Amino acid sequence: MLGAADRAPARGLSAEQLQRIASFCAGEPVGAEYIPLIVNESDFDRTDPRRFVWEHQPLEALAAFHVTIIGAGLGGVCMAIRLGQAGIPYTIFEKNDGIGGTWWENDYPDLRVDVPNLFYSYSFAPNTEWTNYYSRRDELQSYVERCADEHGVTEHVRLAHEVLAATYDPETARWNVRVQPANGEPYSVETNAVVSAVGMLNRPSMPDLPDLDTFAGPKFHSSRWPTGLDVTGRRVAVIGTGATAVQLVPGIVGRVEHLTVFQRARHWVMPNPIYLQQVTDAERWLMKHVPYYGAWFRFLMFWNNSDRFYGAFRRDPEWTAPDVSISATNDKLRVIMTEYLRRSVDDEELVNRLLPDYPPLGKRILQDGGWFAALRRDNVDLVVEPIERIAPNGVVTRGGVTHEADVLVLATGFHARKFLWPIEITGLGERLHDRWGDSPRAYLGITVPGFPNLFCLYGPNTNPVVGSVVFMLECQVDYVIRCLARLIDDGYAAMDCREDVHDEYNALVDAELEQTVWRHPRVHSYYNSDDGRVVTNAPWRLIDYWRMTCQPDPRDYDFVPARADAVASKAEANAREAGIPPSREPGAAEAAASPTAGAGARACEGDRAPRRPGAEGARSGKLVS
Repeated sequence: MLGAADRAPARGLSAEQLQRIASFCAGEPVGAEYIPLIVNESDFDRTDPRRFVWEHQPLEALAAFHVTIIGAGLGGVCMAIRLGQAGIPYTIFEKNDGIGGTWWENDYPDLRVDVPNLFYSYSFAPNTEWTNYYSRRDELQSYVERCADEHGVTEHVRLAHEVLAATYDPETARWNVRVQPANGEPYSVETNAVVSAVGMLNRPSMPDLPDLDTFAGPKFHSSRWPTGLDVTGRRVAVIGTGATAVQLVPGIVGRVEHLTVFQRARHWVMPNPIYLQQVTDAERWLMKHVPYYGAWFRFLMFWNNSDRFYGAFRRDPEWTAPDVSISATNDKLRVIMTEYLRRSVDDEELVNRLLPDYPPLGKRILQDGGWFAALRRDNVDLVVEPIERIAPNGVVTRGGVTHEADVLVLATGFHARKFLWPIEITGLGERLHDRWGDSPRAYLGITVPGFPNLFCLYGPNTNPVVGSVVFMLECQVDYVIRCLARLIDDGYAAMDCREDVHDEYNALVDAELEQTVWRHPRVHSYYNSDDGRVVTNAPWRLIDYWRMTCQPDPRDYDFVPARADAVASKAEANAREAGIPPSREPGAAEAAASPTAGAGARACEGDRAPRRPGAEGARSGKLVS
């Protein structure tokens, strides 16, 4: 079914030679286990080794199959590109008026990515024109749109169409998806599979503050920054000091009359000398014209922002200062960031207000792009007293003190733990949100027992502890494509994750997470459910998750055979469906038919680390009639 031919990458270099080059580039030893992953990530010869390849393309079965993707952000676009390359029909429903996901929704001043964009981009779509190492919002938005256009995705997207519900019908082994257009009546579509690409940080969390509605001026969540709003010469109040505020505050502080920042939680802030730095013309020239320079640069960004820091998240049971750090490596980070705070602020009272009392990495580390400098300005106040209520003319804190403001910005985060919310997902007699409650779980973060052919991108416990979410999305898309290919090629209607496999995997997840900083008694964040369980973050190294998602194991699933009459009738219906063009890029059919197309170093076979439940012994999934 799959083409996974081994071919020496980078014009015949051996794995040993690549390891030597990687170690030289990194300035430290790079383990041999990383070489296959590096080849996939850096794609030295631009062969796209992750691209799915049919050994024999099942045209009739493909015509009868259809996938519905919810969301047109980085995950949804990546999924669509891979479906198009495989010739699998699909439609994307996007609730917003444009493609881009979080980069379309968020547009506050000085918004930029906090992961190097050479790594925060698709492995198969390198960009040699980045203007910054950490690019601004507009450039990232343009990148997503360009990728969608170049791969023929845009014509499959139904903008301003919000998915309200999806219900699985066991009689037909298909999903009924209820859609609400912005202008029109809701309608339903049938589909073989549903891929959720709704993201994690897309539903704003509004603070529960008394009299919030009484504020007289502009009032909004930071992710809904009004187009054309001018804060010049105005008094602005910002509630929150997290990842949004540390970008937003430096972005407006030079224009406002006065800025009042209300701190709800303290955060560790890391010095980063290249955070605001532009990529030089010489650097861009090298990436364009020197063979492999861009690929090795991507590797360097990958290496410096990934598994080499994994140990800092892990608890050392022998560590002697467990209140403030969890290991020697973690404590080094604490010292570095504490010293940086003191150098940057040089005000003991302000230092005491800002210095966290929990170990580093317990919450997301923030990048300093002028945050500390902004807080030192004469027109800025940092308020740590609790907010009592909102008044028409400002914010009232404990003791009845009113902090006057003309504009109120709520940088108060998102409902990160409410995966797929508020969509009503109903599987085999059970609602997904009833099953999950406050503690969502999924096998590999992707599939859930009792919800056949439902696949989650960026699902529970897949937020990367190190590295880039784009890497995780590509791993998940890879896995989903191969699940769908097995259904199509082997004549199955549906696949349902086995409960025992799901439970064993999540027991392993929980056991690993118990050893991390997020279970420290002083750590409280959106990572955790109400009972303290970590529900968003993955406990794995990137290489571990890559191995686990390289190839679906059929023993992990129960399969439902397809009916021949249903296949034939659906093929005819798909051909008649109005407004949905054939989901195939120019030349994709020819490429997919080639046994060598996309061949590369997809060398993740053999032992997977950690070994997945169900991988040992002779267990196998069953057929469900």
